[in-house]
Amino acid sequence: MTDLTRKTADELAQSLAANEVSSVEVTQALVDRIGAVDGEIHAYLHVDAEGALATAADIDARRAKGEQLSYLAGVPIAVKDVLATRGMPTTCGSKILEGWIPPYDATVTAKIKAAGLPILGKTNMDEFAMGSSTEHSAYGPTRNPWDTGRIPGGSGGGSAAAVAAFEAPLAIGTDTGGSIRQPGALTGTVGVKPTYGGVSRYGLVAMASSLDQAGPVTRTVLDAALLHELIAGHDPMDSTSIPDAVPAVVAAARRADVQGLRIGIVKELGGEGFQPGVQTRFDEAVALLTGAGAEVVEVSIPSLEYALGAYYLVMPSEASSNLAKFDAMRYGVRVPPAGVDDPSAEQVMASSRDAGFGDEVKRRIILGTYALSSGYYDAYYGSAQKVRTILARDFAAAFADVDVLVSPTSPTTAYPLGEKLDDPLAMYLGDVATIPANLVGIPGLSLPVGLADEDGLPVGLQLLAPQKADDRLYNAAAALERMLEEKWGGALLSRAPELEVAR
Repeated sequence: MTDLTRKTADELAQSLAANEVSSVEVTQALVDRIGAVDGEIHAYLHVDAEGALATAADIDARRAKGEQLSYLAGVPIAVKDVLATRGMPTTCGSKILEGWIPPYDATVTAKIKAAGLPILGKTNMDEFAMGSSTEHSAYGPTRNPWDTGRIPGGSGGGSAAAVAAFEAPLAIGTDTGGSIRQPGALTGTVGVKPTYGGVSRYGLVAMASSLDQAGPVTRTVLDAALLHELIAGHDPMDSTSIPDAVPAVVAAARRADVQGLRIGIVKELGGEGFQPGVQTRFDEAVALLTGAGAEVVEVSIPSLEYALGAYYLVMPSEASSNLAKFDAMRYGVRVPPAGVDDPSAEQVMASSRDAGFGDEVKRRIILGTYALSSGYYDAYYGSAQKVRTILARDFAAAFADVDVLVSPTSPTTAYPLGEKLDDPLAMYLGDVATIPANLVGIPGLSLPVGLADEDGLPVGLQLLAPQKADDRLYNAAAALERMLEEKWGGALLSRAPELEVAR
């Protein structure tokens, strides 16, 4: 039998529908794969083999009865540990939520369950999604399947690594400043941040409420579109949810035609500061699009130089507010202060937050609290919001001339574990190309475009589109993916080194 773990979600769905394989067989193959390689990768924080196999058996039984099932029914999936999953641990990669088992499902989780996708488990992440490398998880880092001495990107490194290491065909990530797209680029997978509000945020443990967005992590553009369509749609439980119809992303991915498409290269997101091998693969991909009939022009967005600074005021400000509830009184673990016989509530809060939060979370809470404090609000948070408005106007002006924008997803390929842990600013710069989409609420997609010459590691290309025009991303990305795979003779992930299998 062909290795089921290597099949795409679309291939698995077709095989399941044709009764060529059962969901139990597929799920068991992935559970076995997780057992064999996850000791080295650490993509998962929690594996629910029993629950996934029970769902798979139920889907097989329903299919045998002739029930009408969703297209992806029976195809297993992994879920980032920031989404609430009823009856399954949810820690957000933090000690402060250790042992918490939600009594409810996030809307995304509920849709996955209703569609009959077995949930393999919860994936590793930077604590409360704060980080760009998945080294800030309280439970240890995830490793990049292409080189286990390197990071997989973050904060959704676990979801991306699970897909790249063939431990799941599909995964859910969340993207606050690039946490789906950047790890997608660094692991050779496809990552999508839908339009803000296009996918419900209900049950997503918030870091920065005006920036967070859940989305798909997959091996192909079509798989991402299939998952996107499944989890998207209006949700009355989320006041920011868009009431409009979901864009026809699956049809767009199947269309895959860039003839006459107007594509803008963002001048400020390339050149100096970008790794030569990254820039080379990006330029080659753009040439393919031009050869396929797209019209490519250079576009300038002058306010982009202020985006990173604005983000690192807006994000920690919202994070400091959202994480205030983890005070050992309402939520979170309770750690009494050492050596105090009759501690006050304030002392218990302080000792609990000190023990429960990691250094990166504390750094951002302090930064955000300062930015929001009396006397500094207008100078910092208020100014950042004004930059956000200017940035949105600049993007709107750019999209008046082009259909989509493109840039490298990340300035570099995956760097060695530990290399930037002591230099937070250097790590923050890795998100320079992805952050603007979150500030203005537009959709973004990253797909692999090859391996950098200097280190043989994956390079990602990012596409951006106007709000609610997510289908444009899938159309252009699927066309580029098809041309690249024809050039390579197969998918990029087929060139990833074999992992050492535990016996």
